[in-house]
Order: sequence, then C-alpha cells, then structure tokens
Amino acid sequence: MMSLIVGVDDYSSESDVIIVPSALDFVSQDEMLTPLGRLDKYAASENVFNRQMVARSLLDTLREVSDDERDCIAVLERISRLAEDSEPTVRAELMEQVPHIALFCQENRPSIPYAFSKYLLPIVVRYLADQNNQVRKTSQAALLALLEQELIERYDVETRVCSVLIELTAPDSNDDVKTEAVAIMCKMAPMVGKDITERLILPRFCEMCCDCRMFHVRKVCAANFGDICSVVGQQATEEMLLPRFFQLCSDNVWGVRKACAECFMAVSCATCQEIRRTKLSALFINLISDPSRWVRQAAFQSLGPFISTFANPSSSGQYFKEESKSSEDNLSNNKRVSDGEVPEAIQTQPEAAPSGPSVNDSSVKLESTTEELVETTRRSPAEKSVAVDGSLLCALSSDPHQDAASHVNDKKPGNYTSLLQPEVGSGSQDPTVSDQELYNSFHFWRTPLPDIDIDTELELDSGGEYSPERPEETPEVSGPCSPSITMATRRELEEMIENLEPHIDDPDVKAQVEVLSAALRASRLDTHEETASNDKRSDSLPNGQVNQDDSVPLICDAVENMDCTLRYIHDSDLSTNNSFSPDEETKSKVQDVVPQALLDQYLSMTDPSRAQTVDTEIAKHCAYSLPGVALTLGRQNWHCLRETYETLASDMQWKVRRTLAFSIHELAVILGDQLTAADLVPIFNGFLKDLDEVRIGVLKHLHDFLKLLHIDKRREYLYQLQEFLVTDNSRNWRFRAELAEQLILLLELYSPRDVYDYLRPIALNLCADKVSSVRWISYKLVSEMVKKLYVATPPTFGVDLINELVENFGRCHKWSGRQAFVFVCQTVIEDDCLPMDQFALHLMPHLLTLANDRVPNVRVLLAKTLRQSLLEKEYFLNSANCHQEAVEQTIMALQMDRDSDVKYFASIHPASTKIAEDAMSTASSTY
Repeated sequence: MMSLIVGVDDYSSESDVIIVPSALDFVSQDEMLTPLGRLDKYAASENVFNRQMVARSLLDTLREVSDDERDCIAVLERISRLAEDSEPTVRAELMEQVPHIALFCQENRPSIPYAFSKYLLPIVVRYLADQNNQVRKTSQAALLALLEQELIERYDVETRVCSVLIELTAPDSNDDVKTEAVAIMCKMAPMVGKDITERLILPRFCEMCCDCRMFHVRKVCAANFGDICSVVGQQATEEMLLPRFFQLCSDNVWGVRKACAECFMAVSCATCQEIRRTKLSALFINLISDPSRWVRQAAFQSLGPFISTFANPSSSGQYFKEESKSSEDNLSNNKRVSDGEVPEAIQTQPEAAPSGPSVNDSSVKLESTTEELVETTRRSPAEKSVAVDGSLLCALSSDPHQDAASHVNDKKPGNYTSLLQPEVGSGSQDPTVSDQELYNSFHFWRTPLPDIDIDTELELDSGGEYSPERPEETPEVSGPCSPSITMATRRELEEMIENLEPHIDDPDVKAQVEVLSAALRASRLDTHEETASNDKRSDSLPNGQVNQDDSVPLICDAVENMDCTLRYIHDSDLSTNNSFSPDEETKSKVQDVVPQALLDQYLSMTDPSRAQTVDTEIAKHCAYSLPGVALTLGRQNWHCLRETYETLASDMQWKVRRTLAFSIHELAVILGDQLTAADLVPIFNGFLKDLDEVRIGVLKHLHDFLKLLHIDKRREYLYQLQEFLVTDNSRNWRFRAELAEQLILLLELYSPRDVYDYLRPIALNLCADKVSSVRWISYKLVSEMVKKLYVATPPTFGVDLINELVENFGRCHKWSGRQAFVFVCQTVIEDDCLPMDQFALHLMPHLLTLANDRVPNVRVLLAKTLRQSLLEKEYFLNSANCHQEAVEQTIMALQMDRDSDVKYFASIHPASTKIAEDAMSTASSTY
C-alpha cells in the first residue's frame, strides 16, 4: 500500500518506480476553492506552518471578499476561532496582523460596522494576559499601534482596555504580567488623554509606585513618571504624584533611583517654580551625591536639562540685533544693540544691575587698586560691580582691626554699608561668616598692621572738616572703596613685603607677597590722573562735605565693608584653604536664577576627578547642555559659565569640542554681539584650526555665526575661508560640499568686492573638484555669484566673472571643464540669474561653440540644455531675433550629430515624459 506525502519521494516495495506527485495538482485544487474554503482548509490543518500561513494571509483574504459583507463577517469569525490556537507562534503571528486588519475594517466601516470592536479587540485584550511571553509582547505592541492610530473608540478604551489593565495590575496578579501591564498603562496615557488617565490610570499608578514586593514595578513607574506628569498636569502632579516621586528617589534599589534621575526634567516641567526651587532642587542634589555611580551618572546627565526648566523668558535676555541682508546698507546703521540696551518690547534686567536697590555705576567698584590685583579678563559689568579679591580681603582683615572698623562705623554719620546691600535671591550665600570660615594661616604669622587715625587721615586728605554732628549734610556715598592708597599705606605694604620675603619658599607666603606687590604697584601709578579726577569730584561737592573715595584708606574700607562684599563671594572662596590667589576671585559665580547648589554641581562637571568617579563622558554631557543652561541664566550671568566654557573648549576629547562647535552659533544668539565678540570669537577661531571632526561643526553653521558678528569682524574671516579647502583626509568630500553650501549663504553677508576677491577663487576651485556631488553644488554657487555680482552697480565684477568662466571652463583643454561650463550655463538659465538678453550677449555665443566639441558627453549636455532649458524661456519663444536663429541652427546641427544620444536629446520635445528619466541617466553617465 502506497502513501503519498507532499514533497517526499515514496519508494514502492514492489517496484523501483519512484512516484512523485506534481505540485500543480495541489495548486489546481486550491484554485478551485473559494477564499473562505482555502481559509478553512489550512486553518484546520495539523501542520503549524499551514496555520501560520493562514494568519499571514488573513488581510489578503479580507480584501478578496470585501465586496460581500457576509463573507467579511465570516472571515472575522474564523479569526476568532484561529485566536484559540494552542500554538503560541500562530497566536503571535495572528496578533501581528491585527493592526493591519483593523485599519482595513476602519476603511470599509460602512460594509462591516463594529467589526473591530466585536471581533478583534477582545483578542487583543485577552492576549495581554497570555501565558506565552511572545504573544503578550505582540499584543502589547498591537494595542499601542491601535491607540496611536485612534482605531479604538473612547468607550472601548474606558470599559474594556483600562478595566483589563487594572485587573492585571492587581496585587495577586502574575509578576511579569503586572510589570508589563504597568508599562502599557504608562505608555498609553499620552494617547488616551488627561481625563481617562486621571480617572482610571492615575490611582492605580500611584499604588504601583509603592509596590513593596516588586522593585521591577517601581522601576517601570519611575521610568515613566515624567510621561504621567505631563499628561495629568500641574495640580495632579503636585498633589498626588510628587509624594510618590520622593519615595522613588529614595528607593533602596539603585535602578529605581537611576530611573528617577533620568526623568527628572519631565517631572520638573510639570511643577510650579516654587516647588521646583524649594523641593526638587534638594531632591536632585541627593541624587547627584548618591552612593551608586550609575545613579550619579544619570543625575549628571540630567543636570543641564533640569537647570533649563528654571528658564524665564522675561530674564533670559535673548535679544540680538538683526542685520539687513545687504551688508553695505548696514554701514549707516552700524550701532549695535548692546547687552543692556534692549528695546522696551523685550527689555530685560540690565546686566550690571543687581536685584536690589539701585546702585550707581561707581557704587561697588574697587576702581584702581582692585582691578590691578584681580587682573581678570573680559569681565562683564555684573562681575565688576561685585568682585573683590579674596586674598586681599583676608590679608587686610584681622582681629586687631575689627575694633578699628567698628570705630569708623561709629564715627560715620550714616551707615554707608547699608546702601550697598542688594537683595540677594535664594541662590545667594548667607553673609554672616564665622571666624573659622575666615581662617587663614597668614593671620597668625604676618606682621600686624599699624593702627591708623581715621580722623587725621580724613582731615589731611580732604582738607575740609568732618562733622559727625551734622548728618544731614553728609553726602549719600554709593561707593565705599578708595581708588588710591596713601603714602602711609605704601610704607606699610613695603614693610610687610620685606618681612615676608624670608619665608618666600612657602606657597602661602608667596601668594600673599604677590597680592601685596600688586597692591604696591597699583599705588605707584601715575598720580596725575588721580589728582585731576579727585579735584573734579571735590569741586562738585558742596562745602563741608567729604569725598569718601579720596579720604578713607583702602585698608579701613576693605575691613569696614567686609560684610557687604562677602555676600557676593561663594563658600568655596571662603573655605579653609591656606591661600587665595587673584584667579580664585573669578570663581565668585553667584546668581539668583537657579539654586546655587545646582549651578555649582554643573560647573564641577569639568573637574577631571568627575570623569574617574562618575562618567568618562561627563564633559560631553556638560557641553551638550551648556546652551540651555546659558539661556536659563541669561546673558547677565554669563560670567558664571565663561570659565567652564573655556575649559570645555580646550578639552582633550575631540567629541567635547565637536559638541561645542555644533552649538556655538546658538550660544552667540543667547549672549548677544558684545559677549560673542569678546568670549566666543576666540574659541570659534580655535575651532577653525581643530580636527576635521570639530571643524565640520563650525562649518555647518558658519553663516549662522558670522551673520551675528559686526561687519568689520566678519570680514576678518574672508582670509580664513580658503583654509576649509584643506582637510585631514582628501577623500572627505562631504566637507567641501558643506563648504559650497555655506558659501551660497555667505554671499548675502559680503559686498560684491569681497565676493569677487575672496569667494570667487574658492567657488571656481570647487567647480573643478574630483567628486561630482561637490561640483553640482558648486555650479549653484557660481550661478548665485553671477547673479549677485551682475546686479551690483557697476556690474563689472559680474562681467569679469563671466569672462573667467569662459576662459577657465568654456575653453578648457579637459572635456570635464567644458562640461562644467555647460552645467553652469544651465543653472544660470534655470535659476534666472541673468536676464536672457544679457545671457545671450555674454554666455550663449561661447555655449553654442561647444556643438562641435569632440567629446559626445559635452554635446549631449549641450543638447539637453538648449532643448529643455533655453528654448523654454519666453525670450526665445515669442521674439524673433538673431540669438534665436543661432540657437535653432545649433539644434539642427545637433540633430544630425553622429552620436545617437546627442541626436535623441536634440530632437525630443521638451514636454516629453521621458525627459526626466533620460536626463538622469545621461547625467549619471557623464561622471
């Protein structure tokens, strides 16, 4: 007895005849069956692969029977039966097809109404609790796809989907199913909206955040916490979610805390400014100092984005004067808007004004002496108004002179220090500093400063009477610090230096000697200007009033106003270090936009120790988020970030510098033209000489950055554009292509003379590049250059450029050069870069001479240009002239060309549908 098995040879025991049944027999049998018949046949097969094939072909079967409503319903019923298959692979295959089938049902809803809700949705919901992991995963993906395409009715979402998910997250549910159900609830929240999320999802989500048994559930909740907060809004977040978030941030599992750190920005965006500042900031500091390295790493990555949530458009100071496209017209309007001169419509807080009582420009400045001691560069007005050298303060303050300072205060008719106390925001440090915090070894071994009779000094220096009994005549002094040092003080400084020199080997002593030497040098400056300015100020004062700037010694002023200046000095500058160098004064980075502790942590990301203890990529994360942090702080607080930015710009990792290079144009918009010229231009220049991986960052946004600079500063870069033609790897053709793209944009920023002298040689060089993609962009560049130069008055630059194109390319001994000339002419014609009469006068005669070129590729491109571009112009369609006759004669000559491609393109009508395809094929064949 023989048995036939499809695809397998059967050897008979009685004969050696091999019986191989033909596959066509089975095909013909299937063709005789209806779509439903084939479906039933293979759905009932014991072969798993046959049933999988049925699941894959369900959509095709539905399309075949879509005209008959009863057949569609029958197919959907068979889908329900197939969903009961015991094989997981069949169920998973079926679930993958459900979104496509649902979309088909939606498109054919009139013929099969409620098909999805009745037949397909129950399968999706049931599979969410399937025992097989693959089936559950596919059903979850299908559910999210259906929600994203809005194929599930709102009523079904509430009554059938959410109810099942709530059941799956019950305490007695399977652990894996519960975790997956929580994840689905979080992912579907943005799709179903605030109402359903608040009523149905939020209560169960809050319960899952406190699941004590399963840390996987808590981790899923923490990872999706930001999405839930953004859906339910501020009120629900602050009332219901924040307490849970605090619990998750202190979870005993580091993975949960890490997930909290990663979503911190989204949570912060859903809260008010007060909670963000008072509660979330302290919580984030805990995460940054977490024992787990992975938590700290995630926290530092989120630090910049979290700081950006403190941004306030009214104080960010983002304003930049827009220049007109013609740089020549701008010469009359050359006055740039400074950082503090913002129009009323978008006026922000001036940079130099502290957030407190108004202070004059000279109010808190240590004009002559302190500027020499500090020796800081590129200081913003806000810094200058509050900066005091820490070393000088420590050197000039001591216990014996506290009494003298208080004595001076007693004798003064008014408390001048009170005039200098601006209101400090929450980020400011407590002005009261203990003696231990001011500890410095210099206090204990230095030579004591001699007592100075304040009254005598006042009388000698001012020449007037100082009357403490008449406070009403006392001028309102806004600046306490003296710009000069008396002769007695100079002698004291010299004596102190002499006493310290034997101990110069000690680094602390050396630092103090440097400070005192700087003070002594400052006191020996030309006194002529000082005397003149003092006389001018004294002349302006009423009789009997004292100019405190000239009469009070520097030492007493520094001691007297210690409390005022300490308010602006950060804790790190008042630590127990044994020395305070002048450079440390620049670390006084106090602001009131974000909590100071957050900014301090952000600035510490450039510390080399962070790369070892937190993340080797931490500097890159710092660089990535720096524009957002700068925008948040505002340009008035740029001094807080300047040193960090310069450190990142000189980082050893090229990825860090590359990140800055790609964003320097955005930072320039934030800072304004003055700070950009002072602080960003030197770094930009350094990037221009860096590796190609860094240079490409500034090159891609070269136009965006240069347009923000003053026209004189912008012209300096004309000499450096040629350097972009040289790359580390000559095969890096994308670099040259990007250069051509940027040069097209740069044409509007420079005058015709500059374009001709500096940009023209680069453009012609790129037109002869070895890579076709670079040449294609360069043809566009040259055509735009012709357009700009020709419309200029007089158009001599344009004519000279055209003559150079004819000489270098139209008459080139290489066929590729002559072909490039035809391409340029084609681009000029299609982009209307020249009036047609001028084109016919300057370029067309040289173009037509190429009809006799010996290389067919040149003649093919010429035929296409004449037939498809030139003859389409109105100038050659409606007017009979000598130029039109010359073109027609050239076309006729090309139609008789010996090359078949040339004849083809010269003969076809421009409206032919094959032109585009033919042009593409021919263009590709010419390279």
